[in-house]
Amino acid sequence: MTTATRGSVGSAHARVEGRDKVTGAARYAGEIPFADLAHGWLVLSTVARGRVRALDTEAVLAMPGVLAVLHHQNAPRVDTDYAGLMGMSPDPSIALFQHDRVAHLGWPVALVVAETSEQAREAAESLQVDYEQEPHDVAFGAEREAEAYALDGHMPGVVEKGDLEAELAASAVVLDAEYTTPEEHHNPMEPHAATARWEGGRLEVVDSNQGTTWVAGELASLFSLDPASVRVRSEHVGGGFGSKGVRAHQVGAVMAATVLQRPVRVVMTRRQMFSLAGYRSPTAQRVRLGADADGRLRALEHRSLNLTSAVHEFVEPSAAAGRSMYAADAHHTASRIVRLDVPTPTWMRAPGEAPGSFALESALDELAERCGLDPIELRVRNEPEVGPVSGLPFGSRNLIACFREGARRFGWADRDRRPGVRRDGRWLLGTGTAAASFPAGAMPSTAAVTAEADGTFTVRINAADIGTGARTALTLVAADALEVATDRVRVRIGNSDFGPAMIAGGSMGTRSWAWAVTAAADELRQSLAPGADIPPEGVTVRSDTSEAIGALAQKERHSFGAQFAEVAVDPATGEVRVRRMLGIFAAGRIVNPLTARNQFVGGMTWGISMALHEEAVRDRASGGLYGADLAGYHVAAHADVPPIEADWIDDPDPDDPVGIKGIGEIGIVGAAAAVANAVWHATGVRHRDLPIRPDRVLMAGGDA
Repeated sequence: MTTATRGSVGSAHARVEGRDKVTGAARYAGEIPFADLAHGWLVLSTVARGRVRALDTEAVLAMPGVLAVLHHQNAPRVDTDYAGLMGMSPDPSIALFQHDRVAHLGWPVALVVAETSEQAREAAESLQVDYEQEPHDVAFGAEREAEAYALDGHMPGVVEKGDLEAELAASAVVLDAEYTTPEEHHNPMEPHAATARWEGGRLEVVDSNQGTTWVAGELASLFSLDPASVRVRSEHVGGGFGSKGVRAHQVGAVMAATVLQRPVRVVMTRRQMFSLAGYRSPTAQRVRLGADADGRLRALEHRSLNLTSAVHEFVEPSAAAGRSMYAADAHHTASRIVRLDVPTPTWMRAPGEAPGSFALESALDELAERCGLDPIELRVRNEPEVGPVSGLPFGSRNLIACFREGARRFGWADRDRRPGVRRDGRWLLGTGTAAASFPAGAMPSTAAVTAEADGTFTVRINAADIGTGARTALTLVAADALEVATDRVRVRIGNSDFGPAMIAGGSMGTRSWAWAVTAAADELRQSLAPGADIPPEGVTVRSDTSEAIGALAQKERHSFGAQFAEVAVDPATGEVRVRRMLGIFAAGRIVNPLTARNQFVGGMTWGISMALHEEAVRDRASGGLYGADLAGYHVAAHADVPPIEADWIDDPDPDDPVGIKGIGEIGIVGAAAAVANAVWHATGVRHRDLPIRPDRVLMAGGDA
């Protein structure tokens, strides 16, 4: 076995599948050909609450090409009494057609299957459904606080330390402010698509998802199948952002393939994704801060309210964002939910931290103003030595280093703290900053590395590359661990037959997978004698990181960052333009600078979109969304995005074999707050409700 000097990790490398993607050779879930393929089209409810009285299937079944209409009276029965991902029960809305109840507008009531997609759509749109409609409730806001309750999801809903009221009473400066963020939707470029077929008594699903281990396990449980008899493949994914888990389209495809005994494909439309793919819940947040005259925090309270569906509980843990950020004598944080007749929310890039950081980092900026301090100096004075709530040591914490480097590069020292004093013609100019933090975790994963007879190496791991560049990052990691050049490494991903592995989520994917790949590659390299012949079948070593990850000492592990933004505001029209942004991050060892910068800039771009554009508005009369499409749901377009710089400081994680922390989500954290703080600096007006639309700027006028 020849060796090469380590050094692939940390060097810029084009995506290994890049040519396939730009030439069209890479096939996505909705375009892979299958013989005898049938097409399913979901029929969604037109009422927000009630039950299905009758479906006129006879006329639809007589239409050209129609093969079946599945609904609550004839669909296969499924089992929902099982533990889902992370021990949480599955959302009952994936258990299609098990009863006649309708839980929200856009609830699946039938699946029409036909020979072609066009025939299925025409028939689905022709299906007459008779409903018994009931009064619904979709109204959300701080006024629902009395009905809300806490739920311990993947983190505690309520955490209290110290005497909050006593510390507030003893504070020289107190801030009490409310902030809101609207309903937001993922809208990945590739829609959700799945094809199911039975072959040799085994179920195969070709899908677009963020973890085939997850989807295969959920489908096996739902349909009471032996897990070994389910295979899920997802080689190329055109974005996910948290939305691509187990959804109605996969379940419908499996049901139809089971009934018809032929492959069936179901693809969501963009409009259906607004009802069936999850979304970020709106939030109503209250932050109370108490500080000494010198700006040292005595009290930090952050309470957040989000909605969830009537059939499933999901928490957007916005209040948890501050538990690791700032030292205070009293820390009280609570995330609560209220049930409404709406679809179930789900994880969306930086769940909790994205909306939570808007409230907390805006509040810190307001506190700095009241204390007469520079916003960065306020954060320096409240930098904790250990976890403010947990008391645990930090794995590493370089937040202040990010602020110092960012301030130097952004020209922060030249900033006049007074608002509304800078102009460029008709534009008011302002600058703002905010901190960013996101947990750096790892989950057990397995991997197999094979030394092939031709001198190459094949890595098999059930990872998911949802556009992040994970496939390329793992190639670099494997090459370094094997001490070979990257062109001798092939990485195969997205196949549940490869064994269990972490999903692409929580900024834990690449870190978890790289750990498993490194372990297998190290063992393989050490087991191969130099110059030894490799048998035709190759030599394979498999790893399982469960024990190593389970043995990690308890610490506060996070990536950190400092966000900076400059905005221009037209006081005559209310238009807000972001002129430049800078993000400096401490996010572990950067595996591939090329794709890493793409991730940081993508998150910051989304932060601009969150601050100024994105807002899904629910109609209280119908229970549905106004403009459930990309014409009505505004996102930042190319003209809205200024030059964005993203960079990082040296920050390897000492407890990770590669030094990785995770970067997929931290780019969006704090970005909206930095923009909002810059708008205040430009105008002297605080905006505590997102998005900062032109009408809100005009209505606010000059009132602070």
